[in-house]
Amino acid sequence: MSDTEAASPLHVGAAVVESLTAHGVDRVYSVPGESFLAVLDGLHDAEITNVVARHEGGATYMAEAQGKLTGRPGVALVTRGPGAANAFVAVHSAWQDGTPMVLFVGMVPISDRGRESFQEFDPAAWFGSQTKRVLMLDDPDRASDIVAEAFFAASSGRPGPVVVGLPEDIIRRPFTGEITRPLPVAEGALGTEDVEALITALSGAERPLLYLGGPRWTPQVSAQVAQFAERHRIPVVHDWRATDRIPSSSPVNAGWLGYGSAEMPGQMLEEADVVIGVGAVLSDVPTDGYTLRQRPDATTILVTADPSLQGSSGPVTRHILASPQAFAEAAEALEISPRIDWETWCRRGVEAHRSRSVPIPREELPETVRGTAHMAVVMEELRRWLPEDPISTFGAGNHCVWAQYYMPTETYPSQLSTRNGSMGYSVPAAVVASLEHPERMVVAIVGDGEFLMNGQELATAAQYGAAFLVIVMDNGEFGTIRAHQERQYPQRISGTQIANPDFAAFGRAFGGHAEQITDDADVAGAMERAVHAVTGEHRIAVLQVLTDQRLSTPLTHT
Repeated sequence: MSDTEAASPLHVGAAVVESLTAHGVDRVYSVPGESFLAVLDGLHDAEITNVVARHEGGATYMAEAQGKLTGRPGVALVTRGPGAANAFVAVHSAWQDGTPMVLFVGMVPISDRGRESFQEFDPAAWFGSQTKRVLMLDDPDRASDIVAEAFFAASSGRPGPVVVGLPEDIIRRPFTGEITRPLPVAEGALGTEDVEALITALSGAERPLLYLGGPRWTPQVSAQVAQFAERHRIPVVHDWRATDRIPSSSPVNAGWLGYGSAEMPGQMLEEADVVIGVGAVLSDVPTDGYTLRQRPDATTILVTADPSLQGSSGPVTRHILASPQAFAEAAEALEISPRIDWETWCRRGVEAHRSRSVPIPREELPETVRGTAHMAVVMEELRRWLPEDPISTFGAGNHCVWAQYYMPTETYPSQLSTRNGSMGYSVPAAVVASLEHPERMVVAIVGDGEFLMNGQELATAAQYGAAFLVIVMDNGEFGTIRAHQERQYPQRISGTQIANPDFAAFGRAFGGHAEQITDDADVAGAMERAVHAVTGEHRIAVLQVLTDQRLSTPLTHT
């Protein structure tokens, strides 16, 4: 390199990349576009891996999963207009889940703005109601400041998505500013009065309950909160799609609330005289459509870093403005003197949950139509091969219940899903989980309707060396909508039946191991071969399980 080349200033696109490096980003997810070529040029020499996806929805789902998995903002790069439109689905997911994510969108040149130019759109109008901030990089020398602001906004308080617009002409200009250091994110704290309120409430309780979920958890926080609950025998219920906050085998784990859950967690939420929510609020799904825990006299203490309590319903006795980490640190020193023994109350919920967490025995399963297998048998066999710390991914649909009940969640994080009912998430999330944790087994439980929404990201998995198992529950329908349809318009099935391709052939097309399962007798051998492909050969595996439409969700034990 010549002295002239060495002395040449960075362009703004390269400064954006250097700012990402300063924020500890080691992987971004993108679909290329001509509007942010300068950023792609900056990535050329960076130590950041640019994972190029096949659809902007897949790329931004990957960024959302990265944020959920690590607690640090996941980063996606897409182009203007159509690219931004395709990315919107994951922005909505990140907004509803409180996931830190930064989406960079290439924009039209400033001189073209407001003239209905090619692929022009207004990012504030599009994304303003579903993001924490929408920023526009209009000043070249503020490029690094804008990145720092975006990461701070995405991470602080209740995390969420931030969109940063990158005008095509601005990011080509020279950058003469300084690279901005990351802004610190406060965890909040429990003051003396907060601690005394917790001690008083719990010491006087007959039926206390911890309710866990939301963002800003870490493995250490998970362990600390589990130890606190176990030390005092306080039962724990989780928010929907957040069942990995304490180990599934914990002697205080009483299950989870929300769609598809058992009756007992909801009963405990309603009967508890004191509920301590950590990281999560009681929104519509865990309260069964705003029907549970709505009594005006209910004692509910919420510990959350969100000053707005976004999504909360029902009475709130006390709001402690603190993250799960701040609560966990304070909980280690909490001295509680309960006036009664909570063992019976705790055991009731735990035993009910454990009875639902094992697939029904084969001998109790009803017969299926010829050419189909039981998902219960598939999950039973899968559990035989799982290590202690698998990661499961799933999106939306009846198939999710199989993962929620039967995939162990012993290690935080171990469950990646969405709380906004968004389909197409499971395969992109599995790509991220495998890249981030190549030493752990990753299993995507996918419905046939969901799989074809982003199943093409198997190409991304193969290109970047991700290895995971995909189990496709193929029942030839959008099962959740069919169930709603049957309740509201009995025997008038309309628009919910689908004809599927050979998903096993699809999996093989991407270099994966793939098989169809059409009988329970096929399950054991197919599972062994698929697990070996993932863990022994480090490649993707797809099992297409043809299932009976009458058995889309788990049966209960007799």
